[in-house]
Amino acid sequence: MEIPLLRYQSISLDQIQSGCSSIPFSLSDNKVFKGRSLFDRRKWKNPFTRIKCCSLLEQGLKPRPKPNKIDVEELKEIKLPEAPVKKPCAGVCSQIEKLVLNRKYREALELFEVLEFEGGFDVGTSTYDALVSACIGLKSIREVKRIYNYMLSTGFEPDLYMRNRVLFMHVKMGMMIDARKLFEEMPERNVVSWNIVITGLVDSGGYLEAFRLFLVMWEELSDGGSRIYATMIRAAAGLGLISVAKQLHSCAVKMGVSDDGFVSCALINMYSKCGSIEDAQGVFDEMPEKTTVGWNTIIAGYALHGYSEEALDLYYEMRDSGVKMDHFTFSMIIRTCTRLASLEHAKQAHAGLVRHGFGFDVVANTALVDFYSKWGRIEDARHVFDFMPRKNVISWNALIAGYANHGRGAEAVELFEQMLCGGMKPNHVTFLAVLSACSHSGLSECGWKIFESMSTDHKIKPRAMHYACMIELLGREGLLDEAFALIRDAPFKPTANMWAALLTACRVHDNLELGKFAAENLYGMEPEKLCNYVVLLNVYNSSGKLKEAAAVVQTLRRKGLRMLPACSWIEVRKQPHVFLSGDKSHIQTKEIYKKVDSLMLEISKHGYVPEERTLLPDVDEQEQRVLMYHSEKLAVAFGLINTLDWIPLQIVQSHRICCDCHNAIKLIAAVTGREIVVKDASRFHHFKDGMCSCGDYW
Repeated sequence: MEIPLLRYQSISLDQIQSGCSSIPFSLSDNKVFKGRSLFDRRKWKNPFTRIKCCSLLEQGLKPRPKPNKIDVEELKEIKLPEAPVKKPCAGVCSQIEKLVLNRKYREALELFEVLEFEGGFDVGTSTYDALVSACIGLKSIREVKRIYNYMLSTGFEPDLYMRNRVLFMHVKMGMMIDARKLFEEMPERNVVSWNIVITGLVDSGGYLEAFRLFLVMWEELSDGGSRIYATMIRAAAGLGLISVAKQLHSCAVKMGVSDDGFVSCALINMYSKCGSIEDAQGVFDEMPEKTTVGWNTIIAGYALHGYSEEALDLYYEMRDSGVKMDHFTFSMIIRTCTRLASLEHAKQAHAGLVRHGFGFDVVANTALVDFYSKWGRIEDARHVFDFMPRKNVISWNALIAGYANHGRGAEAVELFEQMLCGGMKPNHVTFLAVLSACSHSGLSECGWKIFESMSTDHKIKPRAMHYACMIELLGREGLLDEAFALIRDAPFKPTANMWAALLTACRVHDNLELGKFAAENLYGMEPEKLCNYVVLLNVYNSSGKLKEAAAVVQTLRRKGLRMLPACSWIEVRKQPHVFLSGDKSHIQTKEIYKKVDSLMLEISKHGYVPEERTLLPDVDEQEQRVLMYHSEKLAVAFGLINTLDWIPLQIVQSHRICCDCHNAIKLIAAVTGREIVVKDASRFHHFKDGMCSCGDYW
């Protein structure tokens, strides 16, 4: 597909102003720069225009007396103080520069303290340049202030290059207020100066201010090179202004820099974020040389909008084109495989990651831990985690959450304690993961201890999501009054998740009155969310309140909320197979139904009785008529037919598994001796030897 660049070429630079209706400024409108802006151009032209002289008569002052005539000979005899002579320090300065060159930043700054303490040394530009690099390398604001204050105190007069380096140092540290002050005070500026401060504004989210400054630069220089176009395109993407970004695109075309790699990648990213994936593809197709960054950007664009299969196809195109792939490439593909639930593609990406020398990359390996955790391979996730030489808090969170979703709460808590002993500081996501593990596994005492330690030991204020975990934990134990008290006494307004956790607990424990109260609060927050009505419907059904249940059904019909059919799928020999309830479209339908019939007959001998009262959240009511042939049962039967006896079955369910299928699959796992893993919309269910990892609570 070709991007319609011709229509941009017809736009002149003067016409940009007319198209920026969504931005409250224009190229010719200098009103934007009036007031208290640091970039008031009137200040630069004549900083003394605001100074006014007052009449001497008004002040009651006499004229200044004329100075007495001074003898020239006397002046000759007066000795003026000599300027202090700076001491040479070539050896120390050379050593500082060598240390910085070897990235020994801390040692270089410690050596600089010698010069700073004794004072009076002649420090040259090259040494200051090295010290600036050390400050940036250490990301230390304190050291930035030290170096800059020493420059000022010694009367060092930096040239334009050095001023730009100092400006860059402040911008890199996020000290934008100081950076803008330095920029304003610079006696001269070049394109580099403008690029540094505008890029700093964009990186810090100051998109509108960046545009204001860009327009001033445009009036003074008329061009800023390809980098400034790439930066401003990023600013347009941040503001979501695709019309302005297209005008910048047209300017880049007219200036002959549209083929620059930075500009092309910025355009692809901008069009992707603004929802125009076709234009992003067009820019990518027009790139004269498709770089690694270009491929990564277009793949990320497709993945961002849910085009996971297209992103995967582009990955294989990139591999076949011979372009070098980096750790970002593999990280994106692994995340894409997470959405597709494709174990085989993820394994190939894992192999490619190791083969290309990124086997120890933190970002990519964390993505692998997340993938294996989310798709039933928790042991593989632990293996990857254990062999990571470096781990960040996201790596720990991914594995703890994985144990939580698999119902292995004790191991999640143990891992959390290892994290603390290793000196890793947890964040609110860590506590969400470990509290979820406690609630899923019924670890009440441990859960409360961790919940209380958030504010006392770690100074992290619990959020609504943490309260929801504790409500679920109390509800699991049947402590519904305590759960309601936790909602009532929360230091903020209760959220939908908190009421939903209470409603689910009321359904499990058949508390009609409290469940109805929780449902009423939920309706006010989420009037169009179907599953809330279905849970209340199940509460009424289980309590024998058929009249009230019928009223809920009528409400659903009146609101036009339709319960959608659930589906299940299983991957066998790299091919996904999808089933709906009562589905007869599969090529092996006859064998599948025969297998289901034989399984139902077998498990009925072990006490199986069909559950007829409850409905799945978001599932069509007609599925009650095909209870024996729910999608989960069909997927299990297909897996048993087409896999070896020792291979565990892994099934994905689009909604929460229903009670009947849950009871049936527990018994199927027992009579067949197979391990069956079902990932539903709530969590993982590991069925083995007639037991489920969720403890029959979900």
